[in-house]
Amino acid sequence: MLVLASASPRRRDLLVQAGYRFEVHPAHIPEDPLPGEDPIVYVTRLAREKAEAVYRELSGISHRSLDGGDGKEDGPSSGAAGPAGVGRPPLQPVRRPALQVLGADTTVTLDNAILGKPEDAADAARMLRLLSGRTHRVITGVALVTATSAEVAAEVTAVRFLTLSDEEIAEYVATGEPMDKAGAYGIQGRAARWIPRIEGCYFNVMGLPLALVSSLLEPWSS
Repeated sequence: MLVLASASPRRRDLLVQAGYRFEVHPAHIPEDPLPGEDPIVYVTRLAREKAEAVYRELSGISHRSLDGGDGKEDGPSSGAAGPAGVGRPPLQPVRRPALQVLGADTTVTLDNAILGKPEDAADAARMLRLLSGRTHRVITGVALVTATSAEVAAEVTAVRFLTLSDEEIAEYVATGEPMDKAGAYGIQGRAARWIPRIEGCYFNVMGLPLALVSSLLEPWSS
């Protein structure tokens, strides 16, 4: 059974589009980056923590059985990308058969600074001014937690923005669209008119790189 550990309607819709059958069970964990944390490490850590939290809740496994017995989290290595897994001690048997929990987290980075979801309209306008006329990176970390492993990976897409006027920014912020999105914009919404090109996975910018996710799920689909 596949479970999506996210409340994001965009991730849910993308999984449906890709033909997966799953349940939705959001994770509720702190999402603040650690001091000096690399953006790729940040999103893969959060994706893993979300998936592990939901796995524990649904399977009744203690935190100790997930972290190898010492109660500490082992974060993904810096710069991890692609479908390579991170070593993990086997988890305890679950009561629900073939439980697989998919976690994901997306951030926007500019000059290696993390731009998360805006706190308010002024913060959204600030982020859009930073992105205006420049190329930034969108990074999504994904994690698949099962009874025997915790696989993590990351996808990176470069996104080019046109130069935005203060009026355009104000009008966009007033729509409310930027408020729940990393970097204060959604490529699938009104901001699409400001993005002349990207380099990489389009679905990654929406919040879930489908090809990468499929590579993680493939061993469990047979």
